[in-house]
Amino acid sequence: MNQYNIYLHFPGNCAQAFAFYETVFQQKTTIKSHFKEMPDSENCQVSAEDGDKIMHITLPLNGGFNLMGCDAISDMATSLAMGNNFAVSVNPDSLEEAQRVFKALSNGGQIGLPLEKSFWGSYFGMLTDQFGINWMVNYEIPAED
Repeated sequence: MNQYNIYLHFPGNCAQAFAFYETVFQQKTTIKSHFKEMPDSENCQVSAEDGDKIMHITLPLNGGFNLMGCDAISDMATSLAMGNNFAVSVNPDSLEEAQRVFKALSNGGQIGLPLEKSFWGSYFGMLTDQFGINWMVNYEIPAED
């Protein structure tokens, strides 16, 4: 079964926002990564100024639903505005389902990041569908036993 979550994008105050959400929902974040923890690649290099910003954070809520977020950096920060500062995150159970969903959602839309293997061990891609809704597809590759 696919899992769906809301992913929020912040202009640099993600940590402050999630500290607030922890008190509201009386839960603790389970994952918190900073951009400085990300390996440099030719596609993405992080400035020292952005290193301490939140790359990914997860706050579990009821029924397996997660509130997730990050800080916008570089070009992403300049295009961030109310209304485009969130995405629906889909976490399929298989790579085939991830590819199917990504392809279907991108039909008539615009791919921001192709669905590809990421450094954190998932296949990940981002797109905006034909209706202007932002989507993230993340298939977590199972660990080998």
